[in-house]
Amino acid sequence: MIPAAFGYQRPATLDEALRAISNGGSGGVKVIAGGQSLLPLLKMRLASAEMLVDIGRIAELKGLGPTPDGGYEIGALVTYAELIAATKLGWTAEAVEQIGDVQVRNRGTVGGSVAHCDPASDLPAIGLALDYSVVLRSSSGERVVPFDGFFRGPFQTAMASDELLVRMRRGPLPAGASGAYRKLAQPASGYSIVGVAAVVAMTGGSISHARVALTGVGEAPYRAKAVEAALLGSDGSSMAVAAAAAHATDGQTVNNDIHADREYRGQMAVVYTRRAIEGALGR
Repeated sequence: MIPAAFGYQRPATLDEALRAISNGGSGGVKVIAGGQSLLPLLKMRLASAEMLVDIGRIAELKGLGPTPDGGYEIGALVTYAELIAATKLGWTAEAVEQIGDVQVRNRGTVGGSVAHCDPASDLPAIGLALDYSVVLRSSSGERVVPFDGFFRGPFQTAMASDELLVRMRRGPLPAGASGAYRKLAQPASGYSIVGVAAVVAMTGGSISHARVALTGVGEAPYRAKAVEAALLGSDGSSMAVAAAAAHATDGQTVNNDIHADREYRGQMAVVYTRRAIEGALGR
């Protein structure tokens, strides 16, 4: 299909982009970078725009690497392929390699995926497990919002209409922390029916740090805090992991759709949570 008509701007700087977004009001402007999510929606007329603001060539939004405190920072325009090549976390690279196809990974941007907040997107769960935050900027200033609290619902985030996601950052990981991502993929699209990211660390024979996040299960990616609470202080045995994983959907309304009914998806959430935790523990 052909999208409805729209205007187009390609600002050269971040300040120009923020002015264009601010001048566009609340409903008429949409931001485009890699276009791997927005363009199909426009073509199918599931979304429309009076003006597209193309931020894809703004140098200030590129780049990634470690921060002085031992954390990590990723510019909004970093592509999946660039993240795979740069990250020192092998499990993260393996997870991102499962996203889309070569074209999507070469064109799609990390910031675009996070801002889009598809309920089955992989990156939000990975970022939640790694305790990332988003840096949002508008013409009036900048604020930092943790991933845990940024995702509000299907395609809904805490970002205001005049804000732009400019980068993502996290602090240093706990000593000895390791992670894993396990997913049940929809065969045709590769999207997660269930996707689980886990980051754990052990101290003195017990789990001292646990972050577990799920995607594809609820209305938005979320941290499974009941799972985390059950893991903390445990010995990380198979029995302890299984008992913790049983809480994977606590407090969530599990999705029910053509790809998986609620009961099956809920059961797979428990299975893949256990697998992700075991993977993070090196099993």
